[in-house]
Parts: sequence; C-alpha cells; structure tokens
Amino acid sequence: MTAAPTIQTTHVGSLPRSPELRELLTGDGHTETAFETAVSASIRSVVRKQAAVGLDIANDGEQSRIAYSVDVTNRLEGFSEGTVTREWPSDLEAFPEYARELLGDSDTIGGPVAVGPIEYADPDGLRRELARFEEAVAAEGVSFPGRFHTAPSPGAVLRFTETDYHDPPAEYLFDLADALATEYELIAETGATLQIDAPDLLAGFTLTYKDDSTARFRERVGTHVAALNRALADVPPEQIRLHACWGNYPGPHHHDVSLTDVIEPLYEADVGGLVVEGANPRHEHEYQTFSEYPLPEEWQLIPGVIDVKTNIVEHPELVAERIERFAEAVGDPERIVAGADCGFETVVEGANAVHPEIAWKKLESLVEGADRAEQRLA
Repeated sequence: MTAAPTIQTTHVGSLPRSPELRELLTGDGHTETAFETAVSASIRSVVRKQAAVGLDIANDGEQSRIAYSVDVTNRLEGFSEGTVTREWPSDLEAFPEYARELLGDSDTIGGPVAVGPIEYADPDGLRRELARFEEAVAAEGVSFPGRFHTAPSPGAVLRFTETDYHDPPAEYLFDLADALATEYELIAETGATLQIDAPDLLAGFTLTYKDDSTARFRERVGTHVAALNRALADVPPEQIRLHACWGNYPGPHHHDVSLTDVIEPLYEADVGGLVVEGANPRHEHEYQTFSEYPLPEEWQLIPGVIDVKTNIVEHPELVAERIERFAEAVGDPERIVAGADCGFETVVEGANAVHPEIAWKKLESLVEGADRAEQRLA
C-alpha cells in the first residue's frame, strides 16, 4: 500500500492582533515596556492558536508591525517622514462609490520618503523581532515542524514609500535591494524560512504601474525579480519562499493581470517556493497555469486554499479539492504546502475583511482539508 503524501499547512504571515496591541500600534505615548509586554502576550496567543489548529509551518503573526510593507523602514537609514501618494487600485477606480466606502479618498498621506542613500542601520531591532517567536514557543510549550519569517520585497517597499533622492525609479529599487539584503540574511541565519512578500509582482499591475500594458508590466516584473535576486544572493534558495498576490482588499479585481502572463519572469527568482492565491473567485482557475508552465525543479508550491477576503468558512471538502487540483497540476503532492491567499491583518488600520475569530476557524478548515487531501492522494 502506498503511503499517503505529507501535505504540510501554513499561512501567509499576518494574523489578527489583540485589541490592546492594536491600540498601542496606532496610538501615541506608550512606553517601550508597555509595548513589549503587549507584543509578547499577543505573539504567545497566536503561537498557542497556531499549535491548537495544527498548522505545521508557523510564525509570529507579524504582531509587532503596523504594516507588512513599511515597518522595515524603521531599520533603514535614508528615510524621512514626508508625503506619500495614496491612490486607489485601477479596479476600484471603476467603482468610486465603493472605493471611497472601502478605502476612503484617494489622497496623499504621511509616510517614509527617501532623502538619501538607503543603508541598513538596526540589525538589533530585527534580532529582537526574531527572538520573540522562539520565546513564545518556549513559554507555551509547543513545537512546529517549520518556522517562517516575512520581509517585504524591494518592490513592495518602493510601492508604499516615495523618493526625493533617486532618479530613475530603478535606481531606488536596486538601492533598496542592497539595503534589504542584510534583513534577508539575518532572517535566514536563524534557520527560519524567509518569506518575501512581493505584491509588486502581481498587484503592481493595478497599483504602482496601472498605466502599463501587460507586456510592459511583464518587463517590470523581470526588473523587480532581478533586484530581488541581488538582495538574496547570499541566502540559500531552498530557504526562501516568494509570496506574490493580487492584493487582499475585497475589491472586484477585474483588472488583475493573469498569472500566466507573468509566470515566466516569476520563475527567474532565486527561491525555493512560490506562495500564490488559489482560493479567491477571481483567480481560483489559475491552478491550470502550473500544468502549462511546470514548476521549476526543487520548488514547492504554497497555494492559497482559503480566501482571506470573505467571512465564509470554507468546507474542508472544498479545501481538499483545491489542494488536489494543485497537486495534479504540479504532478507531485509532496511539493504542495497548503496555505492561505494572503495575510489576515496585513495592516493594523485597513481593509482587513475577516473577523479575527473567523480567521482561526478558517485555518482549522485549512488543516482538516489538508488531512483529507493527504488520504485521497495516497
């Protein structure tokens, strides 16, 4: 009798934060001690809950960050507080009434602006962030087969910041890559899988580069991947997974670029795995891409099999069917790790669609569905 394949489970990074921590992250006047106490307690909570639902590859839930994309700028020199353009994605521009209801006015906001060369300046800040997970695991008395830690791609930081120093934009992109290399290497040194969050490789089509043709955007993806590869030069590819998504806001997404249009430049990334959406109704069909464009040798595929833009809890049977489709497309169930479409709370103040309690129920369904798929794929 053939042994059932092992299909591990994970998520994409951000998990719901405690109300106390959310208040500290968005407010002023708190002490460092109060913040550290709240962060540690919140990480212990998400570690305990990840263990309880049975996830295999876990993390700290990004509890200490106000946003997945720009928190790293606190560890970089060369930025000053300035004005950052905040525009609606092109799909929401077609529905301005809904866009305003969802995201507020398209406008400028305060944010990081590069005013000089970008340099990595605070490795101790990252080391403290990395240590909290191990401390929480020890305090809770739990263990996981794997651990991951997230960091934004150079293109993700470019999207949510501005520069008054670099010209042309590619100069800024590669300057960010050189600085972020230290962040990536420090994460890898812990033995954790480094997850690169790179919405610029898909969502960039409706955000940063929404005037591009598909062909022009494909060229940009190639440039962004080249910058990322430069930053990852000293990290083993098998220790890296690349997360590309179309944005986790609950919009129509009818202007999204297709995965097929950019999969070839994505495959040029020096990584060992791809995290991609596979559950939301705009892109659920795109599992077929991996039949037409086979996954590079030695890569894992981490498809989203639960949607983070709806409070409907997926039936485990549906989760299992989604896993099976990806396994068939890839040709080897052992290369599949079941995940979520994106993070559940990527920013503290934003369009996070899923209620915190329901997020954990959806993750339970993810694990149960993976168990069913394992048995059927034997």
